[in-house]
Amino acid sequence: MQETAPPGPGRITVEGLGKKFGPVEAVRDLSFTVEPGSVTGFLGPNGSGKTTTLRMILGLVGPTTGRALIDGVPFAELESPGKVVGAVLEVQGVHPRRTARAHLRAGAAAVGVPDSRVDEVLGLVGLAAAADRPAGGFSLGMNQRLALAAALLGDPQILVLDEPGNGLDPDGIAWLRSFVNAFAASGRSVLVSSHQLAEMELTAQRLVVIDRGRCRFDGAVSELREGQGGRVLVRPADPARLAEVLAAEGITEVDRISDGRLAVGGADAVRVGDLALGAGVAVYGMTEERVGLEQMFLRLLAGEEVA
Repeated sequence: MQETAPPGPGRITVEGLGKKFGPVEAVRDLSFTVEPGSVTGFLGPNGSGKTTTLRMILGLVGPTTGRALIDGVPFAELESPGKVVGAVLEVQGVHPRRTARAHLRAGAAAVGVPDSRVDEVLGLVGLAAAADRPAGGFSLGMNQRLALAAALLGDPQILVLDEPGNGLDPDGIAWLRSFVNAFAASGRSVLVSSHQLAEMELTAQRLVVIDRGRCRFDGAVSELREGQGGRVLVRPADPARLAEVLAAEGITEVDRISDGRLAVGGADAVRVGDLALGAGVAVYGMTEERVGLEQMFLRLLAGEEVA
């Protein structure tokens, strides 16, 4: 079990968390920390234990072993939970005849905030123009925004979001990315579960990857990239000469591509460019090809080394 970080505003600490449903062990000895000021992506295949973990963090499911703490205490012990944590685990049903404003006013009363906060959150999620429309006419994406608005009513320090991009169009996804990053940049924290790996690569600063209830990776996106075998695609005037120069420097992962380019592994573009310049080999184009998050994710699940 990792050493417990000192309690602080906006911190989630998961320590040795485990959950069994009868003979099924959904989560096993899971430990990680979500720090203020960052977006933490929570990734894993279907059935990996992501939603069960989120529900334990929010006190909706009791753990079999370990504990989940928010600012140093279990969720149930928070004095005003709605003002500490805002959560969207699934899009909740809204009465089809109830307007977005009326729905949020009921939520505001439950959290203990004034009705003026309703107009604020409607503006934050881009639903101000639809505030007085019946929710029965909302698209899935609009319902996602309404659920997020409800989570924001208490002006929380933490957002816990389960697949928040479902139903959003590309503009909506870009808006969500900007929103959660701005939320985190204000010193608060976001824990977001998603299957949209390419989007998480653009959104999250840290990743927690689980499979079959166990943690497979916990760290910065840059750490996951280390040792991932990206390559440089270079178009030299003399491919054979450049290959010789690279080999002399111990860079032997060089393949000739049919269009005359070289694919170089084990070196970045700056290194390849400097060696070409030093050898007097003209270069007409060069790009770096990085391994995407989806490929890294699949390697993790296949049990390969990722760093």
